[in-house]
Amino acid sequence: MVVETPVALSYNGISHVVMMMTPADLEDFAIGFSLSEGIVADARDIRDMDIAEHGGGIEVSVSLSPEREHALKSLRRNLTGRTGCGLCGAESLDQAIRAVEPVPDGPSIRPVAVERACSELPPLQMLSERTGGAHAAAWCSEDGAVLLLREDVGRHNALDKLIGALVRAGLDTAKGFALVSSRASYEMVTKAARAGMRVLVAVSAPTTLAVSLAEQSNLSLVAFARPGKFSVYTVPARIDT
Repeated sequence: MVVETPVALSYNGISHVVMMMTPADLEDFAIGFSLSEGIVADARDIRDMDIAEHGGGIEVSVSLSPEREHALKSLRRNLTGRTGCGLCGAESLDQAIRAVEPVPDGPSIRPVAVERACSELPPLQMLSERTGGAHAAAWCSEDGAVLLLREDVGRHNALDKLIGALVRAGLDTAKGFALVSSRASYEMVTKAARAGMRVLVAVSAPTTLAVSLAEQSNLSLVAFARPGKFSVYTVPARIDT
């Protein structure tokens, strides 16, 4: 069975969020979550990190620069995340529907690259293969080769782990695309756009809000991706047909 455990994330000693997740690649997760949630604008705002097991779960303690700590306090967002929900605990509609800056135009990718990535993904999903209960988020080169992959019981967590892994590996999110083994929800589009990704490919369906946000943020959203077919929902100019 896939492991699911509470992971508490705190910043400068202030408790911020508890996520139910798979306890692997936690440093990647903390960096990715901090970036995709707008807690930090740059990974260099994270000064230090400590990961410790406690009786009922794991605590990840992140040290921020004084400037980012002040900005975080103004957010006043303390939430509990669950496997299927990325907005649990939002205190208002304004918090739930967050504006995202449009991503710049970027290089196009060919359909054969999407097909290649979809073919390469399943054999690399080791946790899913063993348990049948994990989502994956992968970073793919412009020609569709899977370069990085992270898995988690929650699809949002998997994407945050991937974002953190990309930062640590020094890979440019302007070149290539993300592939997720889940549906494309609003929260997934938000995280991808905030990470500077130009293209998000999902193997399952998009939601109406995801399509709307992808259009607003100039992100190319591809869904129902399978070897041999897929549907392009927004910014089709980046998909070189």
